[in-house]
Amino acid sequence: MSAHRVVVVGAGFGGTTLVDALRGANLEITLIDQRNHHLFQPLLYQVATASEVVDVNVGAKAVSLSDGRTIPYDTLVLATGATHAYFGHEEWAKTAPGLKTVEDALEIRKRILMAFEKAENASNADERAAYLTFAVIGGGPTGVELAGMIAEIRNSSIAREFRNIDTRQARVLLLEAGPRVLANFREDLGRYVEKALARRGVEILTGEAVTNCSADRIKVGNRFIPSRTVIWAAGVKASPAASWLKVSADRAGRIIVGECLEVPGHSDIYAIGDTTSAKRPDGKPVPGVAPAAKQQGKYVARLIRKRLSGSTDYSPFTYRDQGNLATIGKRAAVIDFGWIRLRGWMAWWIWGGAHILFLVGVRSRMAVAWKWLWVHLRGQRNARLITGK
Repeated sequence: MSAHRVVVVGAGFGGTTLVDALRGANLEITLIDQRNHHLFQPLLYQVATASEVVDVNVGAKAVSLSDGRTIPYDTLVLATGATHAYFGHEEWAKTAPGLKTVEDALEIRKRILMAFEKAENASNADERAAYLTFAVIGGGPTGVELAGMIAEIRNSSIAREFRNIDTRQARVLLLEAGPRVLANFREDLGRYVEKALARRGVEILTGEAVTNCSADRIKVGNRFIPSRTVIWAAGVKASPAASWLKVSADRAGRIIVGECLEVPGHSDIYAIGDTTSAKRPDGKPVPGVAPAAKQQGKYVARLIRKRLSGSTDYSPFTYRDQGNLATIGKRAAVIDFGWIRLRGWMAWWIWGGAHILFLVGVRSRMAVAWKWLWVHLRGQRNARLITGK
């Protein structure tokens, strides 16, 4: 009798955690991702094959790959993640890239550094001012972290490397359509973040949505702000997994799963991580964060083991909230664990330690820990490398 075939689509936190949790089981496991490495998205601002899944044939119980091959499954787990959402303005993507992949991170770094280079050689004051205005759209953790990092680069890493401009005069804007940044954090922590960013020279604009993005300016409400570097951190949408299966999805395209993370109508298919819209017992949604994806991966792995052993004792998935973390810059962060709230340098060290623990493999953890410690001791970032065309 052949081994039970488990196909996992997506090598993010959920997919890799699930595969690791199935270690030692008598299974034939195939992990498919469009990249040949696990991408640790929380640190961007700092797998089986390189094929990509394009469809799922539920009748034939097989996934279709971009190169024409098909992979049969007995159990399928979709952990395909999410990408940027521009709220109906997909044309903004070229002007305002988001941060979801390594390629995104390299592109954003290139744009930031090239803006300083072009400002140095600008022919007039207006052009120079536009190059020295950096706009980050979205006041969630990603936007806060990006704005803080840009301000840190502007103030220290490259401040002495130009003759015609003073990089410290560059504007860093953080734009949030809601009333405050970090809306999912407690209000006192959000106020602390706003003050900490202001001390670093970040201008925070709240209460107005960005209504247009172009190559040389953005429109906020009814006014235009010249800016040649815009970064998108305002929203995400799920992968097309729901359309592959032709099942119900929420407004962000996430598959609405059952209490055991099963795809309704398909007892042999599960969905985890940012691919899903799952509910807690109190009706609140499970957040799209790495701890949730890891918990879901472990849960589905246990469920698969139980199914293969013949057990029908399936308890619903329960999300354990492990709190919220966000960094503002070097030696400044906020942590909300519910039972304790921290801010400042201690929160920054805990934030770093938590992210190191999320890394896959002891070698990766040691390498990142040493690099961070070295940068902290030297007080300098290696933020000068410009790559790409």
